[in-house]
Order: sequence, then structure tokens, then C-alpha cells
Amino acid sequence: MRKGVNMANSISATSGIKARDKIGYAMGDVASCLVFGLTQSVLNKYYTDVLEISVLSVMIMTIIARIWDAINDPIWGRLIDGAKPRSDGRYRRWIKIFAVPVALATILMFADVRGFSAGGKLAFIYVTYILFGMLYTCINIPYGSLAQVITSDDKERSSLSVFRSIGSTFGAMPAMVLASICYVKLADGTSQMDYKKVFLGVVVISVLSVLAYLLCYAWSKERVESRPDPREKGQTMKVIKTLLKSRPFMAVSVASMLFLAAQMFGQGYNAYLFDHYFHKTGLTMLPTVFQYLPVAVIMFFATRMGNKFGRREVCSYGILLAAVFYIALFVLALFGVTNVWLYLAACLASGVGTAFIFLLIWVMAGDAIDYNRVTFGLNDEATSYAFYSFMRKLGQTVATILINVPLLRIGYEGSKLKTEGLTDAALQRMYNSSVMIPAVLFLLVFLILRFAYPLNKKAVEELQVKKAANQ
Repeated sequence: MRKGVNMANSISATSGIKARDKIGYAMGDVASCLVFGLTQSVLNKYYTDVLEISVLSVMIMTIIARIWDAINDPIWGRLIDGAKPRSDGRYRRWIKIFAVPVALATILMFADVRGFSAGGKLAFIYVTYILFGMLYTCINIPYGSLAQVITSDDKERSSLSVFRSIGSTFGAMPAMVLASICYVKLADGTSQMDYKKVFLGVVVISVLSVLAYLLCYAWSKERVESRPDPREKGQTMKVIKTLLKSRPFMAVSVASMLFLAAQMFGQGYNAYLFDHYFHKTGLTMLPTVFQYLPVAVIMFFATRMGNKFGRREVCSYGILLAAVFYIALFVLALFGVTNVWLYLAACLASGVGTAFIFLLIWVMAGDAIDYNRVTFGLNDEATSYAFYSFMRKLGQTVATILINVPLLRIGYEGSKLKTEGLTDAALQRMYNSSVMIPAVLFLLVFLILRFAYPLNKKAVEELQVKKAANQ
């Protein structure tokens, strides 16, 4: 009995978060998704249609950026893990330090270099895209680690995950709006991206991200004491090897990567689909908006359902449901049934299924990190989040490839769609790609969560008991 009381006291001493903590933590993802959303919804089409860079060059650049991230992200994670706590916390202070640099790097990516030579433009996007990725890592890793020190209570962390996901929804909206309104009509009736609208929107969004980051810093509080372990030679590789052999951590990392790839694919590819297939550029943002709408309802009971039935269970079967709706669109297309409103209705229905993983994926990552701490004695939260962040960046690369390969197949040679040779069959391939790629990615996520991720409801409950006993 005494042991149970001690465990309860240990948890209560490092919990008790308020609404201010939840909103403050959510503001961090509002800020991150304000700028990251631009890379999802606007950047690819900006590169191809405004800067006239070939889709193949964009793919190669993204792959090279991820190779660099494989080096940069673990290094930064180790630096964060080795840094001593200060009066404003171990992780919070980095948010204040890098808020403005991240915003400036975002604006720099959209600087007007249309007058540069082809080689000059290519060099410019390499430097600015990689710089943005590095600075974004500098703020995203400590922000991701912050949830582990705001509270030690499992249910409160689940609530933080929901609020983070809500924050990401609001943060992603401005970029989606910009992707829909940044066009100008040409004399021949076609639409074209307007650079002035794009750049003005990017500046406004970047300024808002700074304000949101500062609110995250001001309203969050680190309750759980977290100090760096003594540095050992070769510690980084030891940590990475431990993460690679952790089944829960690798499963949730790969699942998160594929889920993000599906999200980013839809947001990026829809800019082309609604331009060339549906001819409704003004509706470009609606598929993502419709997928997010169910979140506004499900967020009120996602945590309770995750606690009652298991986070793995509700997330895996939810995303299976989403895959079914996309497969249904493909089957209907085989019978010649395709229209924009049917597509949007399927996006709304699939959003019901994806809402659970969208809201709970971060707490599942936290569960995996707790598993590593209890099972392997691994206390390197920042390095763990660096690896997790890198896996999500791989999702961005996968999305970029999945966006641009279908474009190459239908005639996006260089940076423009060769409409004079575009056939109905090519357009139908464009539509089929828009529904089957998310369907396949969602099915893969279901299989990983259901059969590779071992932390079901019972395992999580046992993990929390072990974690409390070790505190």
C-alpha cells in the first residue's frame, strides 16, 4: 500500500497542468505549422510554376536535404540533451531563441530570385531550403521534448497531444488559404501563381509564427526535473542503436512518417489536381479543410476513447476506415464516376478516420519514449525526438517524390504541364494517383500500428506503473 501511495505522490508532484499549459503548448504547434504548412501547401508549386524549376530538380534537392538532416538532426539532439537546465527550463528557452530565425528563414525561401540564372535559382533553393530545415530542427526538437517535462501523468500527456494536434490544425490553415487565393487569371482564362500575393502571405504567416512561439514560451511550464546524463564517448551512436532496436519507437516513427507523407501529398498534389483536373483553383484548400473538420468534434472525446479502448486500437482502425473511403473513390472512377463534390465528401469521411491518429500520434510517440526509458534506461529525450523528427522529415521527402513522379508521368516536363499533349487518359491517371497513393499509405500505417506497434491498452497501463516506480 505504501508503494502505491509513493507512486501516486510522485506523479502528482509533477502533474496538475492547467488550461494555460495546454493552450501554451498548443501554440508551439500553431507556430510550427504556420511555417511548415507553407512547405506543404505552397512551396512545391512555387518552385515549379514561379521559379520554373523542374520537378526532377525539386525531388533531388529534397533527397539531398534529408541526407544532411540524417547528420544534422542527431547532432542537434545530442546538444540539447547535453545542455544544462537554466532558470527558464531545459527546453523552453530554445523556443524563444530560434523563433525569429525560423521566421526569417521561411521568408528567405520565397525571396524574389526570378531574375537569377537557372543555376543561380537552383543554388538559392538548395541553400535556403536546407537552412530552413536546420533552423526548424533547432526549435522543433526541444518543443517535441517539452511534453515529457510539462507533466509526468499519462492522461495529461494524452491531453497535451490532443491540444498539440488542434494547434497544428489552426497553424496549417493560413498556408492552405494562401494556396487557394494566390492565383491571378490570365487573358486566356487560365490561372497562374501571383508572386506578390505569395510573398505577402508568407511574410504575414511568418510574423504570426513568431508571436505564437513566444506565447508557447510564456505559457508553458517545465514541472518534471530533467538533467543531462554524463557525456560518454560514442554516446550518440549508442542512443541511435538503442532507438533502432526499440520496436515501439521504430513502429510509431515509421507510422508517423507515412501518415505525414499522406497528409503532405494531399496538400501539395491538390494544388495541381484542382488546377488541371477539376479546374477549380479556388477550392484547392477544401480537401484539407474537410479532412480537418471532424477533428473539431472528435477532439472532445479522442483522449477518453484512447484511454478506454487503447490508443493503438482507435488509431489503427480509424486510419483503416480512411483508406476504405479512398479505395471507394478509385472503384467509382473505374465506372466513370468522378466529380469534385464526391471527392470532397470522401475527404470529409476519411477525416473521421484519420482524426484519431492526428490527435493521438504524439502521445503514442511519448509512450514509446517512456518504454525506452523503462526498458533500456534511455533518458535522452531530445535525441529521441531528433530521430523521430528526422523520420517525419523523411515523410516530407516521400510526399515530394509521390507528388512529382505522377506529374512527370502526365507531362510536367521541366516546370510546366505540356497541356497540348495531355490526354484524357493522362488526366485520369492524375486523379487515380490522388486517391490511391493516400489509400496505400493509410493501409501501411494500419498494418504497422496493428501488428508492429506493441503498446496496446494493457501494455501502456503496465508501462505507466513501471515508470512511476522508477521516479
